[in-house]
Amino acid sequence: MSVTVGRESPTRAAAILGLTISAGLILAGFALGHAAAELRSAQRVVSVKGLAEREVMADLALWPIVFSSSADTLLDLDKQIQAKHLVIREFLAERGFPAHAVSTSVPRLTDFKTDRPGSPLPPEGRYLAETTLTLRSRNVGALKAAMQESGELVRRGIPLVRSYEAGPRFLFTSLAAIKPTMIAAATRDARRAAQQFAQDSDSRVGAIRRAQQGYFSIADREGFSPEHKTIRVVTHVDYFLVD
Repeated sequence: MSVTVGRESPTRAAAILGLTISAGLILAGFALGHAAAELRSAQRVVSVKGLAEREVMADLALWPIVFSSSADTLLDLDKQIQAKHLVIREFLAERGFPAHAVSTSVPRLTDFKTDRPGSPLPPEGRYLAETTLTLRSRNVGALKAAMQESGELVRRGIPLVRSYEAGPRFLFTSLAAIKPTMIAAATRDARRAAQQFAQDSDSRVGAIRRAQQGYFSIADREGFSPEHKTIRVVTHVDYFLVD
């Protein structure tokens, strides 16, 4: 009798082990299948871009006023420069710009005798200086109006020089104040694009999987009115698609 029991015990143990392994494999298969389904669901993502644009006015303007002076001695040259400074500052003061809004650069000096030996001297003298006075103002409209009246400076004896290196600049410096609303607008635009994709695939737009803010760009709206700016931002957003 003990021999019979001894032969059945290994058989029963093997059967129990087999059932346990089978149950484990079934559970593992179920878990793997569930994980695979979740993985497939996680992979249902749509990547879209959202655009936001806004037109703004420049809130800071810089006008470099470049003029020339010529004399045979440095002392006479300096006297000419100072006299022309006063004329320009008076012109700007008449248009409401305070003295602290104007800054002066170091003159660019040419000595025709040493810098250009052998060339004929200009009629005015040996030295030629180009000086820049820069007007900086947040009253953009008044500054542009003064620029349009710059012919008055010529009538007052100021020989203005057209400089491609120092042209007027119109800037927008308040980007931080409008960033949040523009990003929100770009994100809404991205969601509208995602909803179109979801509609075409009989799905719904879920939560944001990943979002990336693009760079803000500020450009002149057109070449003839640089005080008008166009601000643009593009966002990149990944949305989950759900049934």
